[in-house]
Amino acid sequence: MSDENVLNLATYDPFADASKGNDTGSQGNVIHIRIQQRNGRKTLTTVQGISDDYDKKKIVRVCKKEFACNGTVVDHSEYGEVLQLQGDQRNNIAGFLVNVGLAKKEQVKIHGF
Repeated sequence: MSDENVLNLATYDPFADASKGNDTGSQGNVIHIRIQQRNGRKTLTTVQGISDDYDKKKIVRVCKKEFACNGTVVDHSEYGEVLQLQGDQRNNIAGFLVNVGLAKKEQVKIHGF
């Protein structure tokens, strides 16, 4: 086995198509994270305002694995594409967006009780 095969792996970036922007976050406007009460103790977390430069389905897929919850992308008539996650994931998704570099901490606005 030669070293050429190992070096070839370092050149591929699997998130190159999902990340378009600089290191400080390319998000232009504010991301709103809200919680909605369903029935009983069940809640739904919605994330609105993520730029169209990013693939929202990939973001939801990573969040579902990271937070151990279900989620989907819904096309809202007024807000456009909105991420929905089961449960109260407000702090988790806010930390995730800042850590990954999709938004700065000042751009994330958490709403709810």
